[in-house]
Amino acid sequence: MLHKLVFRRSALALAAPLALAACQSRPARQADQPATTPAAPAATTGSATAKYLAEPLITSIYTADPSAHVFNGRIYIYPSHDIESGIPENDSGDHFAMRDYHVLSMDSVGGKVTDHGVALAIKDIPWAGRQLWAPDAAVKDGTYYLYFPVKDKQDVFRIGVATSPSPTGPFKAAATPIAGSYSIDPAVFSDADGKAYMYFGGLWGGQLQRWATGTYNPKAPDKKPDGNEPAIGPRVARLSADMQHFAGPVQELKIVDEAGKPLLASDTKRRFFEGGWLHKYQGRYYFSYSTGDTHLLVYAVSDSPTGTFTYKGVLMTPVQGWTTHHSIVEVKGKWYIFYHDTELSNKTWLRNVKVTELTHNADGSIVTINP
Repeated sequence: MLHKLVFRRSALALAAPLALAACQSRPARQADQPATTPAAPAATTGSATAKYLAEPLITSIYTADPSAHVFNGRIYIYPSHDIESGIPENDSGDHFAMRDYHVLSMDSVGGKVTDHGVALAIKDIPWAGRQLWAPDAAVKDGTYYLYFPVKDKQDVFRIGVATSPSPTGPFKAAATPIAGSYSIDPAVFSDADGKAYMYFGGLWGGQLQRWATGTYNPKAPDKKPDGNEPAIGPRVARLSADMQHFAGPVQELKIVDEAGKPLLASDTKRRFFEGGWLHKYQGRYYFSYSTGDTHLLVYAVSDSPTGTFTYKGVLMTPVQGWTTHHSIVEVKGKWYIFYHDTELSNKTWLRNVKVTELTHNADGSIVTINP
């Protein structure tokens, strides 16, 4: 398991990311927001010095699960905001106890990163209980929408929506979650025909396995005892014209192998676990996702935004840290993947976002990235 790996960090290796922080703007802290500058990680034992493909985009706070978009020619990133909660690690993810979202932006990949401060806090969501996990954003007719998963006061994950006239917020949350929503990791794709779709779901702590019958079952096991049945698939629903409701029923997104057979629950190197994302390339739809406990980012392709999707391969090998979560966006004719690892902290719940170029081959396949 990657969360058990440790790495030796030399003073020289630490110098680059810490120097980077000096040239990045730091957010203006609100009165009730404590300083969150990550401390330099302590050296740990390991057989080799870790080498990384990219540097953290920002080092003044811990960030993860980056959803990147280009709005009005500028890149905006909507990440989770990791904090040190003091909660012990477990498979349900209770130690990921995030309480607010920041929005990051930059003019170009490699350019100065601006942290715009708190865009939405859990205390301002009327129905929220705990754990603000990975968000996404969209824009329509001048209004920006922030979609977020958070446990309600009954400790069940639902997906909410908040709006703002600015891509950086602040965002105002709706009084109730989106009707019919559940689980985690909302990702919204707006197609050329004007239709928008939300993809969501995550196993184990993400609670997707508890919705197998369409009704929440709090006693459903996190790990399926029999892996010979089809894997649990992510969910997809078309969004309404106002981008704040589901326009139709929630459906399971089907992912099959090249022979057209459903991926099995035991196929942990290919089956869906969490962190879904959709991008469109040369007229085809690419659904990429994390395999969770095998730590891969993989992808499947379809001619329709609602599938069926055919598994194609690995787009990124494991990062340092237990979780892996990403977004893919086109910027000025090039494609980039935004992702996270734990370079700054060596702790799986204190992550940092990164970006690197992503390449499609002539046949549409994606070149595997080693982060």
